[in-house]
Amino acid sequence: MTAKSDSSGIINDIVETIVKHMKEKSEYFRAVAKVPTGSYYEKVKISKPDEFDVMLAVRAERVILQEFDSEGAFYSVALKRTPREDPLRCFLQKDNTISASEMLSEFREHVKKAVESFPDVKVERKKAGCPAVTLLIKQKDMEIGLDIVLSLEVHSSWPEFTTGGLKIETWLGTKVKQKFKGRPFYLVPKYAGKGNEERDGVCAKDAWRISFSHVEKDILTNHGQAKTCCEATGTKCCRKPCLKLLKHLLHQLKEKHPKQLSRFFSYLCKTTLLHACASRVCDSDWPMDRLNDCFQQLLADFQGHLRRAHLPNFFIPTQNLLGSAFDRKSLEFLVNCIESERSSGFPIFTQ
Repeated sequence: MTAKSDSSGIINDIVETIVKHMKEKSEYFRAVAKVPTGSYYEKVKISKPDEFDVMLAVRAERVILQEFDSEGAFYSVALKRTPREDPLRCFLQKDNTISASEMLSEFREHVKKAVESFPDVKVERKKAGCPAVTLLIKQKDMEIGLDIVLSLEVHSSWPEFTTGGLKIETWLGTKVKQKFKGRPFYLVPKYAGKGNEERDGVCAKDAWRISFSHVEKDILTNHGQAKTCCEATGTKCCRKPCLKLLKHLLHQLKEKHPKQLSRFFSYLCKTTLLHACASRVCDSDWPMDRLNDCFQQLLADFQGHLRRAHLPNFFIPTQNLLGSAFDRKSLEFLVNCIESERSSGFPIFTQ
């Protein structure tokens, strides 16, 4: 059995145990459902299979969203009505908003209890602003990290800030976009800045960040304009190989320069690819036999975003993923690292 199948088997056992515990032992998370998202399910995982993330969702009926930031990525969430049987009632504050911090704290306690039967699983200490309960799993000569992410599944129209996003009409088609826009979206208990900062009476630690990771997965698993790209009988493209190379390059550079590049994350690479695909829409723009050229172009796209200090969220164009969290010095440092690797033939790939 391969390391990949070994790891995925262990992860599945742990996740199934957690879900079973929630359904049987928890008053608040009995209706929790697994949402397969992330690089493993998108088949763009790099290096060894030692990091996984799984989202567990609780359905939120009839909610009122209030923007918590000016870019449209963070929200406070209130219930329009609160029937007695709704488990979210227990996490409501005086203003009827759902406390993300209290809900995550309760969720964390149940995850800890659920994995007590696994002697090789350790629960990491909570990180400020992190929406996940992180488990460390010792397996043979490898340590596997598993993020269990709490989320709310919201069945309503996407927020107004998403109006100009998801520009896939000329790439995947208008019908596909309409299908995606008809699906629910997710909110995860993550905040930016200091948790005790308030806006309109809501603390940052009780705000929620919007997520479209389920749509990203569907896009990446069916990414061809002709709808036959990368199928068994179709012509292979290099979109996902390009993403893997970019993610691997960033990962290696972060390993080499952890202090200077700690704030950079692989989601920047995925977003760069999505914008590139929406710009270069034809399958013939991404032929497998021109992988090197396509990767070089994607790398140039990435460097361009870094130089401009501007990379819009693919779904929320008003959110700049390279905004206030990044200073000009760190952006220039990464650009120079990439340029150095490019000019010398990417020696970091052989290390």
